[in-house]
Amino acid sequence: MAESAVSNGLRAYGLIVGMWVRSTMAYRTSFLIMTLGNLIATGLDFVAIALMFTHIGTLGGFTLDEVAFLYGTTSVAFGLADLVLGTMGRLGQRVRDGTMDTLLVRPAPILAQVAADRFALRRLGRITQGAVLLGWSLARLDIDWTVDRALLMPVMLLSGGAIFGALFVLGGAFQFWAKDASEVQNAFTFGGTTLLEYPPTVFGKELLRGVTFVIPLAFVNWLPALHILGRPDPLGLPAGIGFAAPLVAGACCAVAGLAWRAGLRAYQSTGS
Repeated sequence: MAESAVSNGLRAYGLIVGMWVRSTMAYRTSFLIMTLGNLIATGLDFVAIALMFTHIGTLGGFTLDEVAFLYGTTSVAFGLADLVLGTMGRLGQRVRDGTMDTLLVRPAPILAQVAADRFALRRLGRITQGAVLLGWSLARLDIDWTVDRALLMPVMLLSGGAIFGALFVLGGAFQFWAKDASEVQNAFTFGGTTLLEYPPTVFGKELLRGVTFVIPLAFVNWLPALHILGRPDPLGLPAGIGFAAPLVAGACCAVAGLAWRAGLRAYQSTGS
C-alpha cells in the first residue's frame, strides 16, 4: 500500500513537472536568459567571497580553494532540493486564498501537486554554478582520494539535497498552521545554504552544536567535507561522523513526512 502511494506520487509529480517543462521550453530564449540570470545571480555570492580573499590569506584557517569546495557542495545540494521542492514556499498563499481546496479534490497526492506546481527549470542555473565551482576547487585541491573519500562525495551531495528537501517540506507543513510563514522557511533553507558556504571554524561552538544536533545542517556538507579535506571537526566529533549523513537525511525525511500528514489533518478551508 505504501509502495503504491509512493509510486502514484512520483508518477503525478512527473506528469505535472513534464507539463511545466513543456510550457517553459515553448519559449526557449526566455528560458535560456532566465537560467543564465539565475546562474549569474547566485554566482555573485562567491564573487563576494573571492574578493574577501584578496585581502586575507585564509578564512578560519581555510584557503579559497577549500571555501570554494564548501560553496560548491552546498550549492549543488541545495540546488537539487530547490529544483525538486522549491515551490513549497507558495503553500502559505494557497492556504490563505483557499486554492488549496482545488488540490484536495484532484486524484493525486497533495505533496506531489504542491511540489511540482510551477516547476521552474531555470533553477538549474544554481546547480550548474555550484557544480562548476566544485569542479574548479577539486582541480586545485590536493586531496588524498581514498575509497571512503571518493564514496563520500556523491553521498554528501545526495544526502544534503535530501536534508534541504526535508526542510522545504517541514516549512510547507508549518504553513498549514501559520498561514504566512514563507520567510521562516527561507531562514532555514536559503539561510542555511548561506551559512554552509563558510567554514565552520568561523562560527561559535553554540551555533555549531545547534546545526549538528538540533537542525542537522552540518551533515549537508560541513561534516562530510571535513573528512574529505582531512580536517578535524571543531566540536571534536569522530572523523567518520560524516558517513552518518544518509541516516540523518532519512530521519529528517521521516520527520518531514509526519509533519506534512499532521498539517494536512489540521488544514481548514477558508470556506470561500
